[in-house]
Amino acid sequence: MTTFQDELLPATRRALLHRIAVAQAEGRAPSLVAAVVRGGRTVWHGARTSVDGHGPDENVQYRIGSITKTFTAVLVLRLRDEGLLDLGDPLEKYLPGTGAGDATIFQLLAHTAGLAAESPAPWWERTPGSLRPELSDVLGEQPFLHPAGHRHHYSNPGYTLLGALVEELRGAPWEQVLRQEVLEPLGLDRTSAQPQAPHAGGWAVHPWADVMLPEPLEDLGRMAPAGQLWSTTGDLARFAVFLTAGDDRVLSAASVREMRVPAAPAEPADVLDGATYGLGLQIQRRDGRLLVGHSGSLPGFLAGLTISVDEDVAAVVLANCTSGPLTYTVGADLVRIVAEAEPRIPEPWRPLTRVDPAVLELAGQWYWGTHPFVFRVTADGLVSLGPLSGAGRRARFRPNGDGTWTGLEGYYAGELLRPVRRPDGVMSHLDLGSFVFTRQPYDETSPVPGGVAPEGWQGIG
Repeated sequence: MTTFQDELLPATRRALLHRIAVAQAEGRAPSLVAAVVRGGRTVWHGARTSVDGHGPDENVQYRIGSITKTFTAVLVLRLRDEGLLDLGDPLEKYLPGTGAGDATIFQLLAHTAGLAAESPAPWWERTPGSLRPELSDVLGEQPFLHPAGHRHHYSNPGYTLLGALVEELRGAPWEQVLRQEVLEPLGLDRTSAQPQAPHAGGWAVHPWADVMLPEPLEDLGRMAPAGQLWSTTGDLARFAVFLTAGDDRVLSAASVREMRVPAAPAEPADVLDGATYGLGLQIQRRDGRLLVGHSGSLPGFLAGLTISVDEDVAAVVLANCTSGPLTYTVGADLVRIVAEAEPRIPEPWRPLTRVDPAVLELAGQWYWGTHPFVFRVTADGLVSLGPLSGAGRRARFRPNGDGTWTGLEGYYAGELLRPVRRPDGVMSHLDLGSFVFTRQPYDETSPVPGGVAPEGWQGIG
């Protein structure tokens, strides 16, 4: 993969190198490799290693652990988009007899199904997958620990079930489906279920001595959809571009955006940390920016994929040690360094090529009760409605083709915005989910809920 080192300023490149150097040294990682993506391509690559000579480049494989879950989620969303399932369907509809079939596909994707975090002993990450040949071996006798849908409880077995769902509906092994439907279309030739040279070896570093121990590299078997994959910074950089913009050969931009929407009730500690979970993606607020991606770990390896969609910057960090550098945190720092040192330059403003006069008529100030709002028509073909100033409910709306719009976010997500005219054709008000917006505060000529006092506005005297 070609990198474009000269696209970042020298001071930025040095700051990035310094950050991964500190992470590798303080985290005592045998090696650490990282990449930064901006504007849809890799603009920086760096590596630090304890071995003299050539360091790992963007083509060296590392095990990526739970970043695998994001790939599995993409496969499930593809099935949904093809109409082969609904995310609200119970698993039992497609995989009967698992003992966990009451959980919905949506809940499994968001880790809200109430399933246990791990499979029954012995620990699946450090033992052969052949010990768990069936789904019943993965789930155990009591798969549920919590009521479904009530809390976010991270579950590796839940993603094993999703992998089995993919196999059932595609009639092929999970790995084969992943390669044909995601890896090959996106050009991720160095991502695989089994290691392919060149690849890093996995190590455990002694906590109190500068010595290492090789970790076993087990095939996870049934648990593969939860954490099997090996990949490179080059491939994960391309994957980050896909998770930002989508690719119609795999998933549309709208479906990828759906993956990035919070889907799980946050635990109290998560609220304090600004962290939640979407559909196969972790979501976190850090340094004032919203980050999406996923962390990953397996014995001998740590991985992090971190994306700031708003700033169009992403980072990949991989290391070959069981514990050490916090790869997701390092990735967040790499994103911050680039975003702050070289802020994204916005595209030039351009006017609309055409505008419907009926839509333009709605532009300007409206009132919900006494609160002033502004209706704007934007060049992306959407409209927005939000407070004239300060905080409050605001949203963008997409056109429905019949003179109405549907909310895309926040309080008004999915709500219908409908302009209402009087019998003579004059605009009366906007109806938004039963809220009435008028051109004047409490306009007595509009159907304000509860009516308007007939004596009108008054002073004190």
